Amino acid sequence: MTASIHRLNADRPPSLDPMMALTAHDLNHVNAVILDRMQSDIPLIPELAGHLIAGGGKRMRPMLTLASARLLDYPGARHHRLAAAVEFIHTATLLHDDVVDGSDLRRGRRTANIIWGNPASVLVGDFLFSRSFELMVEDGSLKVLKILSNASAVIAEGEVNQLTAQRQVETTEERYLQIIGAKTAALFAAACRIAAVVAERGEGDEQALDAYGRNLGIAFQLVDDAIDYASDAQTMGKGVGDDFRDGKVTLPVILAHARGDADDRRFWRDAMQGHRVSDDDLAHATALLRSTGALDDTMACARLYGQRAIDALTRFPAGEARSAMVEAVAFAVSRAY
Repeated sequence: MTASIHRLNADRPPSLDPMMALTAHDLNHVNAVILDRMQSDIPLIPELAGHLIAGGGKRMRPMLTLASARLLDYPGARHHRLAAAVEFIHTATLLHDDVVDGSDLRRGRRTANIIWGNPASVLVGDFLFSRSFELMVEDGSLKVLKILSNASAVIAEGEVNQLTAQRQVETTEERYLQIIGAKTAALFAAACRIAAVVAERGEGDEQALDAYGRNLGIAFQLVDDAIDYASDAQTMGKGVGDDFRDGKVTLPVILAHARGDADDRRFWRDAMQGHRVSDDDLAHATALLRSTGALDDTMACARLYGQRAIDALTRFPAGEARSAMVEAVAFAVSRAY
């Protein structure tokens, strides 16, 4: 029988603790690689990179690589460096994203671009991308290189797609899902899939882990987009309503705009164009999202993708690794909301 998100929630709140316990030993090796490879004779590089890397993130993406390797009983150590490469890709995209978005808060701390400026953030992001590709090449697998380099290109495409959709309130659900599938889910999928490559498993296991990561990534981003309106800065680690003020047309906005009356749609057009960005406007937006069911339906959509992620694991034997990966999905769709 397929595990269910709802059944997982029955006894206690879902937690990332089982995944963290499962990967703790391997993650120490990954952190050592990260620390070593972010060093440079240029002091600003480790200083700025260290600010973000040590900023309290859960290392979700590298943990997925490590957990997937455990799921497959991989006995080697190649996944340590590759998990570090995954984290470098993620960190580089965060540095670039914060510049593009003009963000001033990340995981509850001032962003690197606020402290050191935009040029330094972009250039150190480039440095981390380069380090990630060094690690991929050192691994020696062309297949791994293809998977991770393709994910990097897809992430960039997703970010550009999001940029061109910004403030376009007529953005469709289909385009929105394309955006988050690229900018968020692609790296989740690649992080999981490369474990099957290093474990020398077949295409079926590769595809199953890809599906797990991809669906988890989409669910993860859907929840992020909902809690931008339904949480607080301390919980989120970023400013409340940042997406709203940046004119990011996320699924909650798409649904509320489609379901609203003429006055509501006018409000959303004005808000996404940057003309309604006060605290009162944000409160009104949140009220519309609740009254139209847009937030609830976004969370329901996240649970749907989360269930697909869980279903993708059914080909693998039950055990500690699979249980931790299932609970990680439940945690992702229940956090902070």
